[in-house]
Amino acid sequence: QVQLVESGGGSVQAGGSLRLSCAASGYSSSPYCMGWFRQAPGKAREGVATININGGTTYTDSVKGRFTISRDNTKNTLYLQMNSLKPEDSAVYYCAAASNRFDARICSRPVPESVAAWGQGTQVTVSS
Repeated sequence: QVQLVESGGGSVQAGGSLRLSCAASGYSSSPYCMGWFRQAPGKAREGVATININGGTTYTDSVKGRFTISRDNTKNTLYLQMNSLKPEDSAVYYCAAASNRFDARICSRPVPESVAAWGQGTQVTVSS
């Protein structure tokens, strides 16, 4: 059974940094695509960043230049380094993963419907 466990959320002031981690287990081999989504109160869940097994990345426009997604395939662990945080980055952040090493849906179309497995979410709060 696939399980994704996030860690690293918290509260910071604007301009600060946080690093999120997501440990994936239950996969026979690393999933092709992984990503981070976020959901603020009253808003839809949105894709923030994705990464494929070869290191190819995508970012939503609002985080480009500030966030960096990475992964360690040997540990099946996903990371999100968030710098220059803004109050509008406040949300619950979710780790997301594909179903297997061939599933590219999250990377090609980073919407919730593309996701096969979700983490439980971790809160990020940025104060002004």
